[in-house]
Amino acid sequence: MHEAPERSTGAPRPALILACAAGLLGGLYAAISAYWGVGGTALLDTIGGALERDARARSPGLLAIVWITVVLKLFASVAGVLATARPRWLSSGRYRAARRVAWFAAALLVVYGGVLTLTGLLVQTDVVHAAAHADQRALRWHAFLWDPWFLVWGLMLAAALARSSRPSANRQGRPGESRDTKP
Repeated sequence: MHEAPERSTGAPRPALILACAAGLLGGLYAAISAYWGVGGTALLDTIGGALERDARARSPGLLAIVWITVVLKLFASVAGVLATARPRWLSSGRYRAARRVAWFAAALLVVYGGVLTLTGLLVQTDVVHAAAHADQRALRWHAFLWDPWFLVWGLMLAAALARSSRPSANRQGRPGESRDTKP
């Protein structure tokens, strides 16, 4: 009887798709930050306030923060994919570390994105009133794009991690290993 070729990952296909989609969302978010970091100005008016002002002034402090966030967004994106896909070359210690980082990132993204999205939507529906001098355009962009983006990224990452942690009938420890002890 011919056996199917071993998969390179232990993750179920839906978990891997979710992880890659989450990684793509994180990578796109990092790309936007990098664009602003190199001096791009498109959509800067959608972030508003001191961030917009400091970005336009090319504030060294803000630029440092922008580049740190680019690295963190990319790191979280890659960790999430590695923690879900679990490629054969990834040692079990690094796999566990990637999962811890990815779960931490997912929780942070969900809480951060959730709180800010909820707050932004409350402002947009006039349940909470913004200051008279608030930038209404930036508030709308945060309520409907920037903050929900964090939330969706975090939810997708958490779903991928949760789905990939379910034990497979033929998996024990590493992908491709079988519980079957027959010769």
